[in-house]
Amino acid sequence: MTDTLARATPPLAERTEGSPALQPTRDLHATLPDLLDALLNRGVYLDLDLIITVADIPLIGVNLRAAVAGIETMLEHGMMRGWDEQTRAWVRQSLARHVPLEPDEEVVARMAGGHRQDEPATVWRPGTVYLTTRRLFVWRADPREVLWQTALDDVTEVEVRTELAVGGEERERLAVTTPAGTTLLTAAAPDRLAALLRSGPGGAGTPARPPAGHQAPVWYREERAGPSVWRGGTGTLGPGGLTWQGVGDARPAVRLREVRDVRARTGRAPVGRQVLLVTGDTGTVRLATRDAAWARALAASVHAPRGGDA
Repeated sequence: MTDTLARATPPLAERTEGSPALQPTRDLHATLPDLLDALLNRGVYLDLDLIITVADIPLIGVNLRAAVAGIETMLEHGMMRGWDEQTRAWVRQSLARHVPLEPDEEVVARMAGGHRQDEPATVWRPGTVYLTTRRLFVWRADPREVLWQTALDDVTEVEVRTELAVGGEERERLAVTTPAGTTLLTAAAPDRLAALLRSGPGGAGTPARPPAGHQAPVWYREERAGPSVWRGGTGTLGPGGLTWQGVGDARPAVRLREVRDVRARTGRAPVGRQVLLVTGDTGTVRLATRDAAWARALAASVHAPRGGDA
């Protein structure tokens, strides 16, 4: 015989100091996707006392306190940061053995790509495109060579262009302008690379360490055919407007080139009880963030405030 005593508590994002324990609930309509959404988007805290008895004699006791959530949610609530820092340090050391990086230079983004060499003849040179805290460069592993590079401070303009390839197909190219001229790059995700370059001060500066109010952890409520889902990612404010990109997404899921209205509403969100209703040129989205400076910068970016509710 097994006797179980369980106390259920709210998800990580909703639990507050001194909140009373809740009674266990059983939702007969819950599905596996519902459970995965709860684990990844909000997290679950387990507070469990288990007593195993034989012939009414207690023999074994189990006291379990566990938090189960997605990595982004864990980091958002201050957990597993040591593991995250160690992993990032290991990645930096691993890259430094294969790519020529400065001691204090960190990789922001890496993707397959190349650059167009115009002299002495026009030819595309394939490699890997690296965006770091200092520069943008194209690296070839065999033979080891930096095919092209520029300091981020020298980047004055970034543009995604559509050109016809040799076979007649349309291809997106990233045009990077510096005092030396304009260079065309290929990249697996040109829009994302352009957004990172534009997110720095001045429109095309250093993207890895933007000042407070330009880039922050932001949650986006994605509307679906079924229940809507909060997704964690990064919100970026820049000359090109507002973008939001989820972890693992190849391209931004939200792109508002003009922010027209920002309103705060009380509601359920993964971080706190405030939801930002942001209206732009392509519609209205719901966001949530703990970064108050970023939220103020978002409100300050409004081009034409409107009256009435969003």
